[in-house]
Amino acid sequence: MTVPGSTGPDPLQGRDPLHGQDPLQGRDPLRGRDPLQGRGPEAPPGDVLPASQGVPLTPDPTGIWHRVHPVSPLVRGWIAVAAIAYFFGRDWFETVFRGEEFWGLSGGRAVWTVLIVAGVVLLLLAGFFLSWWFTRYQVTDDHVRVNSGVLFRQHRQARLDRVQAIDVIQPLLARIFGLAELKFEVADAGESAVRLAYLPLASAQELRATILARAAGLTSAPGHAQEPVPEAPEQQILAVPGSRIVGAALLSGTTVFLAVMLIAAGLSTFVFDAAFGPALLLPAAFGVAAGYWSTFSTGYNFRAAVSPDGIRLRYGLLETRAQTVPPGRVQAVEIMQSPLWRFKGWYRMRVNVAGYGVSTENSGARTTLLPVGTQQEVMQMLALVLPDPGTEDPFTVFAAGLDGIAGTDQNDGGAFDGGFVTSPRRVRWLSWLTWRRNGFAVTGTALLARGGRLWRSLAVVPHERTQSIALHQGPLARRLRVADLRLHTTTGPVTPVVYQIDAGTARRLFDEQASRAAAARRRSLPDRWLEARPEATPDPHGGPGSEPATRRPDGQQAQQDNQQPQQEGHQRQPDAHQSQQDGHHPEQESHHGG
Repeated sequence: MTVPGSTGPDPLQGRDPLHGQDPLQGRDPLRGRDPLQGRGPEAPPGDVLPASQGVPLTPDPTGIWHRVHPVSPLVRGWIAVAAIAYFFGRDWFETVFRGEEFWGLSGGRAVWTVLIVAGVVLLLLAGFFLSWWFTRYQVTDDHVRVNSGVLFRQHRQARLDRVQAIDVIQPLLARIFGLAELKFEVADAGESAVRLAYLPLASAQELRATILARAAGLTSAPGHAQEPVPEAPEQQILAVPGSRIVGAALLSGTTVFLAVMLIAAGLSTFVFDAAFGPALLLPAAFGVAAGYWSTFSTGYNFRAAVSPDGIRLRYGLLETRAQTVPPGRVQAVEIMQSPLWRFKGWYRMRVNVAGYGVSTENSGARTTLLPVGTQQEVMQMLALVLPDPGTEDPFTVFAAGLDGIAGTDQNDGGAFDGGFVTSPRRVRWLSWLTWRRNGFAVTGTALLARGGRLWRSLAVVPHERTQSIALHQGPLARRLRVADLRLHTTTGPVTPVVYQIDAGTARRLFDEQASRAAAARRRSLPDRWLEARPEATPDPHGGPGSEPATRRPDGQQAQQDNQQPQQEGHQRQPDAHQSQQDGHHPEQESHHGG
């Protein structure tokens, strides 16, 4: 099967990019033994090993710590150095440029000037040395620990089985020195992520492989303590060309803003017969340039790959990033298309990952799964996040979510458009532009919510990532007998909402999705995703579970769906103890606005 309107193979065919291969191929030396057993000199307790000796792969005993690269304080504090150099060097440069004598070197002040400059340099060197000396890290069986700070000490640690993502970051100055920062995101970390800045690039990549191997649950047998952890094999899925990034920037809202400002400047100059145009365009020019630069620099050289460690994303022009999101860490996906991108058939994908939060740094590039891509590339990236779409015809379902618009002949309960249940016709007076787009579909593994007519969006939430559900109904919605259903996942840019569906359908979806979420959590991957799972014991009581895809939840069908799992006897009631351990027990709540 091919994507409608395009040529080429079905990107969902063989959704596992490593299908037919051993997922641990390339890691055979680790099979059956501890991947963190490795090289490195034996050190007595209390010793601190410099980063230049490499990252030991053995779990560190209590008392053995490692230091970052000695140049790290300079890479972190170069702005302070530049500010001091500017403060002391500005007057000197101006006087030399004018051909005058610098006041600090005249009238017997030369000695004091030299002493002051030398004192400042010594203070900087002392501060850099103390910052380097007190920054240490340790990798144990279960944690990564980082101690830092001179006057105000910080002691941070991250549990390996709670690692949500690992980034290898190289700012421009760090790239010059061949260094990299390692950043660990743990659940609910937000701004408190654990950082290691800076290590040699090879050591940072080695430590990332070590942490991911242990976080995956790989174990070892005795006798192989000196073997290093190899990098997990990967297969590249796609690469976004630079020309498309430029096109996406030119067809963005920044260009619309620039056009509006040009028109406003021209009208103001014509109407008021004054030079308002340049004054109006000057600040706008800085904003436009910043918008274009941000889009290009963060999307440049974007590549996506898959490995047993998870999804790997690489991108960046001056500052490069290599993100690794382990399997099962993506909580929700949103696919968006602006009106200008519709001419080219381009889409953008964003994700919620536990620990990323919604800070300024995280709200852009780090939460972007695909900066700009075609529909076929969107399907390929969806296959990484949702290997099992839960439906026999994924293209029909997802294409309807991306571009589908229901007909105008809906009955009063909503239409059934390509697997999506849409808003009923009676809400057209309330949402005359979007009522034919708003809708949802349920597959065996995820809930899909679509919306927007000009700016189209499709949110995909795996059942096991649904943390809580809420029904919202205002006074107009109550009169029109419709409601909004909100799905709560971890904090992030994706906010899944099913807008203005029939109230009865919303209540049934509310109950069924809570049951699906609890059942799916029991079947989901463990936190250590390569760890062997115990055989599940069937629940003698049965229970509701996930339903086949694209069925319209009208009353009769819903009743048959609820009865079928009990007859087949293969579904189970949600395990409350397991859900509480995972920290994602679905909570049901209903909010009715007055």
